[in-house]
Amino acid sequence: MTRAENSPLKIFLNEHCNISYRQQRHAAWSNESRPDYTVIFVVGGTLDCEIAKTNIELSAGSFLLANPGMSSKCRSSVGPVLSLGIAPSMVVDCGMRTGLSTSTNDISLRSETALRDVGMTRLIDDLSREILDAEPGHEAVIAAVVEQIVIHLLRHYATFRQTASLELSRVGVVDRRIRRAIELMVAQLDQELSLKDLAAASYLSPFHFARLFKKLIGTTPHAYLASLRTATAQRLLADTNLSITEVSTRVGYSSPSHFSRGFRQATGLTPRAFRASLIPRSTNLR
Repeated sequence: MTRAENSPLKIFLNEHCNISYRQQRHAAWSNESRPDYTVIFVVGGTLDCEIAKTNIELSAGSFLLANPGMSSKCRSSVGPVLSLGIAPSMVVDCGMRTGLSTSTNDISLRSETALRDVGMTRLIDDLSREILDAEPGHEAVIAAVVEQIVIHLLRHYATFRQTASLELSRVGVVDRRIRRAIELMVAQLDQELSLKDLAAASYLSPFHFARLFKKLIGTTPHAYLASLRTATAQRLLADTNLSITEVSTRVGYSSPSHFSRGFRQATGLTPRAFRASLIPRSTNLR
């Protein structure tokens, strides 16, 4: 998310995706250990991005892909830029329904390089138009376009690795050795969870669990837990009229001030500013 709270920013969320459209010049933002697949598409201008410690320069019409657990830092000399986060569960579901993958496939998208293709440009143009216009019915159109984008990515940019160690969880396909720990994170976001608690759920010692988790997911257990809390807080801010205090309690923060600080560190926006940037939806209860 953008670090400049007063800059033009439009945000759309549903259970399957998280979309931000930045129109400002000279903006900078970061995504830390996000649990979803991410598409960063430069609609106009240029974008300097760092992903997996690799610096990549993107120009208008090019895009970058990131897998779950990857962190990215972006600096835009000229906007606009569209960022699309896709829930792993949606990627798995689309893959299974289309026959492109199975429930035991590890799906990785091509990353660490600038990409460009006419098909993706057309889909991003359609998505951008719906985000900017927000006409009646835009929720349904956005959902349909995002599904087309997922299928396009699976067809052209995905690598499928068959392994018997994978299992389907509420956050997508994960290694069975850490699935129980991730399920515990999702079920008890409002609780204090120590490394010992998470390791015990996977029947591993804290030392071996931490090493295995970092190797498989690409980030530490508590960084991943923090990203899940942020993602859940974003959905609550978008889909309910809960107060900031109520949201902070539901995602495991001891006080609203700690929540606001953690949320801003992760997204670049305070919870209030994030909510103000959301595109109004007919199902939004705010």
